[in-house]
Amino acid sequence: MARAKISLIGGGNIGGVLAQLAAQKQLGDVVLFDVVEGLPQGKALDISHALPLLGSDSRVIGTNDYADTANSDLYIVTAGLARKPGMSRDDLLATNLKIIKDVSQNIKQHSPGAIVIVVSNPLDVMVWSLKQLTGFPRERVVGMAGVLDSARFRFFVAEKLGVSVQDVVALVLGGHGDTMVPLSRYCSVNGIPLRSLLDQAAIDAIVKRVQGAGGEIVGLLKTGSAFMSPAYAAIEMAESILRDQKRVLLCAAYLDGEYGVSGIYMGVPVQLGAAGVERIFELELDTGEQAMLKKSVEHVQGVISNVQL
Repeated sequence: MARAKISLIGGGNIGGVLAQLAAQKQLGDVVLFDVVEGLPQGKALDISHALPLLGSDSRVIGTNDYADTANSDLYIVTAGLARKPGMSRDDLLATNLKIIKDVSQNIKQHSPGAIVIVVSNPLDVMVWSLKQLTGFPRERVVGMAGVLDSARFRFFVAEKLGVSVQDVVALVLGGHGDTMVPLSRYCSVNGIPLRSLLDQAAIDAIVKRVQGAGGEIVGLLKTGSAFMSPAYAAIEMAESILRDQKRVLLCAAYLDGEYGVSGIYMGVPVQLGAAGVERIFELELDTGEQAMLKKSVEHVQGVISNVQL
């Protein structure tokens, strides 16, 4: 059986870790693309030298030519500027939109049947733009956001309670930014509701930290943004698609009436399989959660309204 072909667009910090993880998990053969000459080739060669130590027969190549990505099964797009201290994800819009236009055109030309995971910020607008520009169906264009946001939520809860991260379940809806909606009511530790383990003030503090977690890392690094955790999150999605695992994961999906929203991407629980987004799950929300989600939706719609494709 032929191995899957995975093309990673953007050879920066996230792209490099993605290439390493995809090869380590033997998800398929990997093409690492970047516009900077030598960068993807050097990273690909370095990872290739580790393949015997990983026991992996995946092939990893680096390239500056989109033609080398032809007939890919899956693209993961990380291309674009990273945040610096004091910047919001939305501040990256103009520059990263130019990049996503070029990326979209080349994906459509070289791999018209591919599934695409978008990681570039501002996430909800970048994934929406790529869908509009490629004309791909909503099943085949999905954004990485909720897997990472919920992982951060799970970590902070586990850290606070002193329990294993493996036993914490957490859901985060909405846009990938400061208006995201961590649903504490749906958070549990092996079925035990979070609200029976922590008081509201402690829960509110965790929710606030989840919303600002990306900015917290930017502030500490000073020269860029998170790259390890976003790469692991995107690989979890890629694995579910390429191995048809049917995982239920929180992703930015194109909504067409779900949650009373149409025409934008937003973080919701989805089933990911060989066809991409195979199902969207709608949660029952109380009035407070609905109000938070409405605010998040309005923020995403506001940013999209400034986009000229």
